[in-house]
Amino acid sequence: MKYIGRTNEFFEVVDITSDNCSALKDTQKGQLILLWFNTDNNKITIDAVEHQFNTNQIVCLTEFHKVEIKKVYGVKLLRFNKPFYCILDHDSEVGCKGILYYGSSNVPILSPSEKETEILDAVWKMLILEMESKDTLQLEMLQMMLKRILILCTRIYKNQENYQANDNNKIEIIRDFNYLVEQHFREKHTVAEYAKLLNKSPKTISNLFKKAGNKTPLQFIQKRRMLEARRLLRYTDKGVSEIGYEIGFNDVQAFSRFFKKYEGISSSEFRNLATAGNIANSSGMNA
Repeated sequence: MKYIGRTNEFFEVVDITSDNCSALKDTQKGQLILLWFNTDNNKITIDAVEHQFNTNQIVCLTEFHKVEIKKVYGVKLLRFNKPFYCILDHDSEVGCKGILYYGSSNVPILSPSEKETEILDAVWKMLILEMESKDTLQLEMLQMMLKRILILCTRIYKNQENYQANDNNKIEIIRDFNYLVEQHFREKHTVAEYAKLLNKSPKTISNLFKKAGNKTPLQFIQKRRMLEARRLLRYTDKGVSEIGYEIGFNDVQAFSRFFKKYEGISSSEFRNLATAGNIANSSGMNA
């Protein structure tokens, strides 16, 4: 089922099985995706890393994630674009920036509890019913239903990652830092540069990350650069020096040392392994 508006806004809900899993490969500029698995042992490669998803796990993806289908038995697909519902514009209400979408170098994987699953399932059923409506209020109703699902998923992920242990102001600063890294990781590589954009000291930023139990802010920056390097090595034919330059290295040797330090293998070895489909669900950046 798909809604298409007058200004190219779209919203789509699809039940994916092994017969129509090619629908997962369809990409459009500015799209955001939520996948809710309803079977076990689904295998999807995201940015050259293979993941296994089981019943009721949820993953949130953007247009920038590179997805390859290995095995898919059953998943509910929710897909929409910015004209339909802009996450950034609604951030103060939904709280998704740096949590479900944008500004995170990790793939957000949710594992809701039985009670959370029941609530989400009830909202999803209401959404399906609304998709069948064709009156003038449909757009507004669909946006409201999408917002409810995003709020529920945001709460699930916050509880799962223990976000409630920190006050809202601290969380907001960390999320803003994450989002700024997403925008500037190619040219800004130090904590000081981002601290300046946030009108905070580097020490303040570092202390906030430490209290939140996350990686250090520098590790976050480096991990985002590594993610881009992995994507470019796996999904493009660009040379190592060109890839290094794209993420801020003027010296190919410096990029090579950086990549091997965090990945554990050279960039050429990674490209060969990724092409052969042998990259496991791990990375030196997890340490």
